[in-house]
Amino acid sequence: MTYRSDPDLNFLGTCTDADLIDLVHCLTVDKDGGSLLTETLTISDEYKEYKTMYSKYWKRIAEEIQLFGGNSFANLLRGGDGVLYKEILCDVCEKLNVNFNSSSDTELIETYLFQKILKDAFSEMSDEEKKAFLRDFMEENKYININNITPQILNGVVQAAFKAGGFASYKMAVYIANMVWKKLFGTGLSLAANSTITKWLSVWAGPIGWTITGIWTAIDIAGPAFRITIPVVIQVAMLRQKKLYEQIQLRQD
Repeated sequence: MTYRSDPDLNFLGTCTDADLIDLVHCLTVDKDGGSLLTETLTISDEYKEYKTMYSKYWKRIAEEIQLFGGNSFANLLRGGDGVLYKEILCDVCEKLNVNFNSSSDTELIETYLFQKILKDAFSEMSDEEKKAFLRDFMEENKYININNITPQILNGVVQAAFKAGGFASYKMAVYIANMVWKKLFGTGLSLAANSTITKWLSVWAGPIGWTITGIWTAIDIAGPAFRITIPVVIQVAMLRQKKLYEQIQLRQD
């Protein structure tokens, strides 16, 4: 199989080596640090030639995502053919009980995925953890009374951030991806994120990192391919938010 040109993955062609390192790690390394038995990326000619110069073979990386997506579906009669990213995303959202419309734009569906993860986290946070979350977003939500927190307020903050786009939605996406990474691999993301986000990630390690139990339950009961496609989708969605934020920055400069 060769890469099926995918409008929802073609943006990976604008990513740097640093952007792609965690995505490649997720596609090639298991939770114990060994090689994934089902991966084919590291035996490809592109990987052997370029190694850590990931941007040189982003299409092969995208192809690996499509292949894993094909293996995660029940209809393995496809003969191992890959599927387009949106189909993988929708399959992951169904597995995680995300409320979404498959006819919506991919970016919007990814937003619903992030919102669902955060909503589940909020249900298990203490009041102090909820306050800690809101404090990180007070710049974008100065009107909120931090001492009068309801689930509706928290969900409203998240929805408003993703609707507005820009730095707030990118920051939330990085938070989620980083906490998933910590749970899955024991360490945080290695990506060269915005320095301000990197600082926040180092001090804001508690609430979401310990409370997104719903997603781990779903991964645990899912098949082997889902244990890859769920974090891969979160990683791709985070990278999309990063690129959207960078585009806004360029327009403002």
